[in-house]
Amino acid sequence: MNQHPTTDHITSLIQEGEFFKLKEALKSFEPNEVVELLEQEEEREQLIIFRLLPLRLATEVFEYLDLDIQKHFLANLSQDKISDILNEMSPDDRTALLEFLPDELVRELIQTLSEPERKVTLELLGYPEYSVGRLMTPDYIAIRENWTVQQVLDYIRRHGGQSETLSVLYVTDERGVLVDDIRIREFLLSDPQKRVNELMDRRFVQLNTMQDQEEAIEVFRRNDRVALPVVNDEGVLFGIVTIDDILDIREEEDTEDIQKLGGSEALDEPYLDTPIWKMVQKRAGWLVILLIGEMLTTSAMHHFEDDLQKAAVLGLFIPLIISAGGNAGSQATSLIIRAMSLGEFSLSDWWLVMRRELLSGLALGSILGVVGALRIVLWANYIDPGYFGPYWQLIATTVGFSLLGIVLWGALSGAMLPMLLRRLGLDPATSSAPFVATLVDVTGLIIYFSVATFVLRGTLL
Repeated sequence: MNQHPTTDHITSLIQEGEFFKLKEALKSFEPNEVVELLEQEEEREQLIIFRLLPLRLATEVFEYLDLDIQKHFLANLSQDKISDILNEMSPDDRTALLEFLPDELVRELIQTLSEPERKVTLELLGYPEYSVGRLMTPDYIAIRENWTVQQVLDYIRRHGGQSETLSVLYVTDERGVLVDDIRIREFLLSDPQKRVNELMDRRFVQLNTMQDQEEAIEVFRRNDRVALPVVNDEGVLFGIVTIDDILDIREEEDTEDIQKLGGSEALDEPYLDTPIWKMVQKRAGWLVILLIGEMLTTSAMHHFEDDLQKAAVLGLFIPLIISAGGNAGSQATSLIIRAMSLGEFSLSDWWLVMRRELLSGLALGSILGVVGALRIVLWANYIDPGYFGPYWQLIATTVGFSLLGIVLWGALSGAMLPMLLRRLGLDPATSSAPFVATLVDVTGLIIYFSVATFVLRGTLL
């Protein structure tokens, strides 16, 4: 195993001006090791290290860096260095970088590209922002069905160095239409004189250039592929999308959903890079909506004010009732949104989901109802006898059945609301846990006092 200099040693080499020693030391580093090194250094040291990297290593490192560091390098490196790196970068990674830069800078950088790379970049940037076309790379191996296995292997040796992946080869006709994809292992294990059409089954999975990126995630998940071909409406092969790009998109989608589940708009940048005013802007809207929702809780309590004055003891259990329903709803919402994002069921299965949550809600409500009622029984008989008066049994019954009803309602509403939003074409993640909790708070109070009115009529009420 190679022993690399420590971060402190690298810093000391920079401070001492030992750039030749530093350049030699960096040659043995892997791209991910250089990225970790750069992330630990200050901006001045980052530039020095990056300038000393060989071009191929510098390009690989640049593709892995955070956007902020990439922008810093673009602003401080020489035009020649930037041009060399951009020309060496894979088209999909280069497009991902250019998407986040100001238009003026993008135009300037595109002019530094070679003619073939400029053409590819402009084509990729011409696709809609969240389409598969923005993710694809034109670096793949396309072969013809009349070639022999030996011809294919010779072709790979000559042109495979520029391909994004060699795990799958793509068979196209004379018009460039995709007719099949074949794993590389088939060629490695076949007779060199065998022809490509003898290995073909003409069964393959493809993506469309205009297809939504979220749909592509699902296609990758179902088919367990490291790369998929991308075609236009006529079936012409335009490029491929690799699993690393899909994982990046999946991470962004999951991050956005988690942030929305917490009752906030999705942040456009990492947490520490988001300006305070921007974070306030993203969070304030939801908090105001939730506050208005909670005002309905106050209105509900005002409606039952007379009941509270007659039986003040009911007020003791309001936090218990509200939290139980909100927690049940939040649980259901989180489970359903995650299951939908993984494609575990479709909207047509709504009745199956509702039935499961109905049974789960009844079971969970019964458990919490027994625990709540048991608390009153123990308190009234052993801890503080007489505290609940002569009607402690009716109070225990009220709390027990209220918890049953509220937890059941929380589970049902928490499960159905995301599916309703999806049916309406909205993002189900916006039915966040706080939103469901607020909804259940209001309806929970109505359930609680309705049960109390029925059970305690003629006694405390």
